[in-house]
Amino acid sequence: MKNDQYSGLEFLEQPPGNEISRRDFFKSAGSGIFLLFTIGDSLFSGQDRQGRPQRGVPTDYNAFLKIGEDGRVSCYVGKIEMGQGVVTSLGQMLADELDVLLESVDMVMGDTDLCPWDMGTFGSLSTRSFGPSLRMAGAEARQVLLELGSEHLKMPADRLTTENGFVLDSTNKQHKVAYATLAKGKKIERRPTGKVSVKKPGEFKIMNKSLIRRDAQEKVTGKAKYAGDIQLPGMLHARILRPPAHDSKLISADISEAKQVDGVQIVKEGDFVAVLHKYPDVADTALSKIKAKFETPKSDLNDKNIFDHLLKVAPAGKLVAMDGNLQAGESGAKSLVEATYFNDYVAHSPMEPHTAVANVEGGKATVWASTQNPFTAKEEIAKALGFPSENVRVITPFVGGGFGGKTRNLQAVEAARLSKMTGKPVQVAYNRKEEFFFDAFRPAAVVKIKSGVTDKGKTSLWDYHVYFAGERGTQMFYDIPNYSTIAYNASWVGAQGSHPFLTGPWRAPGNNTNSYAREMQIDMMAEKAGMDPVEFRLQNIVNKKMLGVLKAAAQKCGWKPAKSPSGRGFGVACGVDAGTFVASIAEVEVNKSTGGVRVKRVVCAQDMGLVINPEGATIQMEGCIMMGLGYALTERVMFKGGEVLNRNFDSYEIPRFSWLPKIETVILDDKEADPQGGGEPAIVVMGGLIANAIYDAIGVRLYQLPMTPERIKEGLKKG
Repeated sequence: MKNDQYSGLEFLEQPPGNEISRRDFFKSAGSGIFLLFTIGDSLFSGQDRQGRPQRGVPTDYNAFLKIGEDGRVSCYVGKIEMGQGVVTSLGQMLADELDVLLESVDMVMGDTDLCPWDMGTFGSLSTRSFGPSLRMAGAEARQVLLELGSEHLKMPADRLTTENGFVLDSTNKQHKVAYATLAKGKKIERRPTGKVSVKKPGEFKIMNKSLIRRDAQEKVTGKAKYAGDIQLPGMLHARILRPPAHDSKLISADISEAKQVDGVQIVKEGDFVAVLHKYPDVADTALSKIKAKFETPKSDLNDKNIFDHLLKVAPAGKLVAMDGNLQAGESGAKSLVEATYFNDYVAHSPMEPHTAVANVEGGKATVWASTQNPFTAKEEIAKALGFPSENVRVITPFVGGGFGGKTRNLQAVEAARLSKMTGKPVQVAYNRKEEFFFDAFRPAAVVKIKSGVTDKGKTSLWDYHVYFAGERGTQMFYDIPNYSTIAYNASWVGAQGSHPFLTGPWRAPGNNTNSYAREMQIDMMAEKAGMDPVEFRLQNIVNKKMLGVLKAAAQKCGWKPAKSPSGRGFGVACGVDAGTFVASIAEVEVNKSTGGVRVKRVVCAQDMGLVINPEGATIQMEGCIMMGLGYALTERVMFKGGEVLNRNFDSYEIPRFSWLPKIETVILDDKEADPQGGGEPAIVVMGGLIANAIYDAIGVRLYQLPMTPERIKEGLKKG
């Protein structure tokens, strides 16, 4: 399926173990050179993001590429593009190893009938975990081309080289043959031998170069197609009767008035009630005429007492890490610091709400969905329809942001059910109220820390307990001889029933909470030691990469040592996520009368190993910093029982353009190291960073995120 609007980028994906679909693909794919390659099973072992047993990875391959008769290269991968830029960076990796122009590479993503199975796009895994296999595939394909070129040019392969889609005589580059010529009229399937080496950094021509994103023009001109842009003949727009609160039960629904709306179609199956019309506004009108009664269970839980509740229902703790002796660490400390930290629930609030278009006909279903995990969506749809999974195809166009929230696929299931019921194509597009209501929020969490510092300014004790955020981000990079980390409930997985609604992953799940608590605690230890917070960290960090980014951030900022609170409004925080080390320094201004915080400047330094696209990495850092201001300062879900009280941006405040601080980034490009994740690390430090800067400005510690104006004024009042 060619999508011309993507300017050579195809968003297409293949089900696990589906031999028939794969054979059908090769039958219809025409001539060319195909290379099948695998990703190690260990990447997918254990459980999925919802805690369910993970299905096994295909043993034969996990992706493949095709070199066509026209010389274009199609790379079929199970990942999707939702703004992180992998459609560019993955293309760079393949193009460089294969020695073709990036413009000749079509990234085929997001179609479960064409691409190999993938667990989903999240966790900054696309580049660091899929990238090495993709590079190897490119290198192997290049070797195949050299062998074919040797036959065609009647020359030994060791005398040949490759360049811009040609195999050439290394001593006479006019003697050459195009990849397209070698592929013409042939269908060659090869598998990696594992004997071919990928390029060394000094050989890179496309990787490690700053490039504009390949989808940039489509995005800025509005040509990019999202699920909501899919229009099919005869398509109906659905509006679904929603409950007022989670756990509400439908008692009755009077649809008599709604049925009077001209052209409306109403379907009801159990408590699933929907109105459909060819115009969405008419469907809205009809829905408003349904008189429904719900029964909602009583609950005393709300956003103010939730933390007491979570501490009461928390399961037994799991020991995450331990070394030394806590009693020895405490007795060796000159000063002890004890604190408890709280995080409110946070919504994903992507620009594009959950949307899907489904067409069910002839016992088969095709669904265009905004999803991070099309193969999971495929299975969910098949189960809901009672179809064999091979009869369901999910196509993922561009996704307008996910942040972990589009691993839920309720809208895709609803659209498929309604299409089956009506016999027509159906679009389900959540409005903003539905998006907030059905979100799986970042879980509210509690962290308790007791730590100690010696008379020489060295850390001696770290007793860490985290409730409902999980252990991501708890790994210690400070030099603490006596420490213990215990997690009470690993994360959102298995936590359902503890919360009044669903919770789920949100940008580096758990790491935002853990880094916030850790970096505030470290700052308080620095204050107890009578030291500047940067110097205290430098004295207590042994990891070379962390030292490197902290020194780089301090140098870029022009840091001048001072004990907090200095009145300057400077804060520092360090963190690790997805194999990437990050250190940030911020300057803030606090209005004591209003409690408002203006972040004036953020300097961020990262070491993510080899950087495939420095420009793309910079954009990701800037985006993380800006988004991080939201969870640090304003974003929180207010609720009463199962009723979500803030369901739009008038009451749930995300960062605005007017908030934009001066952002300066430093990338420590370690070309000899494997590439690491760049999509999330810069966001994990933002809570602790801003909290420390606020304290330096006004001398008030804030132990709960977000640090709203009301909470800042309350802190000032308490002194």
